[in-house]
Amino acid sequence: MVVKAVIFDMDGVLVDSEGFWAKAELDVFSSYGVQVTDDLATQTKYMTTKEVTEFWHGRFPWENLDVPKVEQEVVSKVIELIQAEDCTMSGVQTFIKDLKSKKYKIGLATNAPLRVADAVLEKLQIRDLFDTVHSSEFEEQGKPHPAVYLTSAKQLGISPEYCIVVEDSHSGLKAAKAAGMKTIVFTNNDESINSDLADFKILSFESVQVPIL
Repeated sequence: MVVKAVIFDMDGVLVDSEGFWAKAELDVFSSYGVQVTDDLATQTKYMTTKEVTEFWHGRFPWENLDVPKVEQEVVSKVIELIQAEDCTMSGVQTFIKDLKSKKYKIGLATNAPLRVADAVLEKLQIRDLFDTVHSSEFEEQGKPHPAVYLTSAKQLGISPEYCIVVEDSHSGLKAAKAAGMKTIVFTNNDESINSDLADFKILSFESVQVPIL
């Protein structure tokens, strides 16, 4: 198999930011009377921001404020945390620069809104390394639906079978597989991550060994 493009997930791959989403959602939704519980929050973990906001509004409807505005409050809070905290995955910039030097096309495909992706790429100072940056906010469905990956491949001009995806979640791996792509699970040294759908595994970007690349 020949790999021509590497497409990265963002949260949990480029930046250790998943805790930021939990904090932002708790802070924002609680301020509108939502009773955020761990059990319900688990159900929203891999949803898009729009889906998460609609999920909580459906259970604890707030008044005098539309859902999109509350969604943007969450997004803004996450961006603030990304900008303020040390959350860059160690070694990821060097890893991507190495791929770019070997002439691979590089893409980013995330369930997060595009303005969060822009904030992350600016923080890591790697925006110029990416040939495409795409968000599920422009698709009818987010991961685990494959749309965000299929569109990314189209934007790269590379057929899905020549793309390999770096993901950290079962939902993301499922999306990549459904798109017909090879998969790499990035565990950040967490052996509890479900990697059944992964063709390869990266424990750390600082000590990476990916035979297919």
